[in-house]
Amino acid sequence: MQELIVILIDGLVFSSYLFMVAVGMTVIFGVMKILNVTHGSFYAFGAYMSATLIGAYYQTDWHEFGGFLAIFAAAIIIGVVLGIIIERGVLKFLYDKDEHLIVLATFALFLVLEDVLLLIWGTDPYFAFEPMGLLGAVDIVEMTFDVYSLTLIGLAAIVGISLWLGLTRTKWGKLLLAVIYDREISQAMGINVAVVFTVTFVIGAMLGALGGAYIAPTISVNPGIGVEVTVLAFAVVVIGGMGSIPGAMIGALLVGISRAVAVHKFPEIELFVIYAIMAGVLALRPEGLFAPAKVRKI
Repeated sequence: MQELIVILIDGLVFSSYLFMVAVGMTVIFGVMKILNVTHGSFYAFGAYMSATLIGAYYQTDWHEFGGFLAIFAAAIIIGVVLGIIIERGVLKFLYDKDEHLIVLATFALFLVLEDVLLLIWGTDPYFAFEPMGLLGAVDIVEMTFDVYSLTLIGLAAIVGISLWLGLTRTKWGKLLLAVIYDREISQAMGINVAVVFTVTFVIGAMLGALGGAYIAPTISVNPGIGVEVTVLAFAVVVIGGMGSIPGAMIGALLVGISRAVAVHKFPEIELFVIYAIMAGVLALRPEGLFAPAKVRKI
């Protein structure tokens, strides 16, 4: 029983991490039909900005728990700045182009942003452990878990519920649904599709940056962290179904818990599990487990 609970907790923590990483990508694809490879850059920039702001904050004499605000400030700054620059500066000129060309363009942007990251922060690792240290640890079934990692579960739940409520219970959500199902008719009915795209992309960028910003206190922030995240986010989104927020959540849970089982019982296949699940799902359901229904025009 103890081992089962430990596996479940580890799986939920990693699943929450995967969901935070992937949900921004699936939001952008759901509305804009763009597979955004630069999502890993949002994560990396969010982590670096978070580490920078946290380090600067704890050089002051302000209240120690105020450092948590730096995490969310980093996500907002990176999301707004990079989101607007990329969407308005590059992607708006590609919306009527072939989707493969857009993927290549975002991949090129990802490579450029990786170099920009090095120009700004260099190659040395950054550490921002203070928020994690403030929350301490807790014993569960005679095992010690850091509280900060457990809060990631709550944050992922809040993000998922907020996105679902925003999409299904607000006027803006209904506008998004209209654009998702028929962009041309939405524009003809007076919806400013360009504004919808910009806001959606910024929200997706902020979610990607929030994933990196919140994870920063638990890792060594160093060059290359965006590459692995891009692959993980893509795997989760593909498993759950491109554009589906519930699908991203289910895909993250499936991968996270399966990985936790592998880590504790079969560590030699840990890296294999995620991609084995993705391959199995694609073999049975090429569009993912919960892919939104495609509208067919007659």
